[in-house]
Amino acid sequence: MSGEFNLIEKYFVNRQTQRCDVLLAAGDDCALVEAPTGCSIAISTDTLVSGTHFLASANPAWVAHKALASNISDLAAMGATPAWVSFALTMPEIDETWLAPFCDSFFELADQYGIQLIGGDTTKGPLSLTLTVQGFVPKGEALRRDGAKEGDEIYVTGSLGDSKAGLDVILNQTNVGKPNAPVLEQRHYFSSPRVNVGEALRGIASAAIDISDGVVSDLGHILKRSSVGAEVEVERLPVSAELVEFVPRREPALQY
Repeated sequence: MSGEFNLIEKYFVNRQTQRCDVLLAAGDDCALVEAPTGCSIAISTDTLVSGTHFLASANPAWVAHKALASNISDLAAMGATPAWVSFALTMPEIDETWLAPFCDSFFELADQYGIQLIGGDTTKGPLSLTLTVQGFVPKGEALRRDGAKEGDEIYVTGSLGDSKAGLDVILNQTNVGKPNAPVLEQRHYFSSPRVNVGEALRGIASAAIDISDGVVSDLGHILKRSSVGAEVEVERLPVSAELVEFVPRREPALQY
């Protein structure tokens, strides 16, 4: 991509949190990091493609938050502390009116969680983003999917379904006029990774998982990996007031 190095220098170098465990960051062939003694490295990678995971017309600041927050949530679900991120960006052309708000939002969230950008790549092609977030967790304390046992209780954090309802607003314009549609659309992009919760549950929770694909689907992953079944008290699932107003009856709201 023409101007790649100028682009990297302007938008990605020296913009982020500086961590003492980063020995060599963006600007060389590889990054060098030093993991805390007695810890395992946790790694999560996601790719978001324009037209598949977000609309080309979407607010770039919102896209940045969604992309990074999704990866941080994966680390949180394993009880890991986020530390470093690598980011590969593919764009049809350099568009600074898109890139500037994207990077502002990206680094704002990265700084919030003490994450340093340690490397990445830029290239020309259809708009897509690939992020790899790395963190660490004390050895033997990671929250995995395969540890659930008979008699365990099931808990979720936060309310369910807001993001899915927001996606329906984005994809189906007939929903735009419904109550709380703008609020739910924003919640689709602006999730809040539960890093503190994940860290606090080390040694307490027998299993955990990020439920961005929906509580039923993701609970199923735990059940399969742990070779157990589950009984869910549907009436106790937390649903936000905004979602209840968006879908007038509680039963349809639970479908989200």
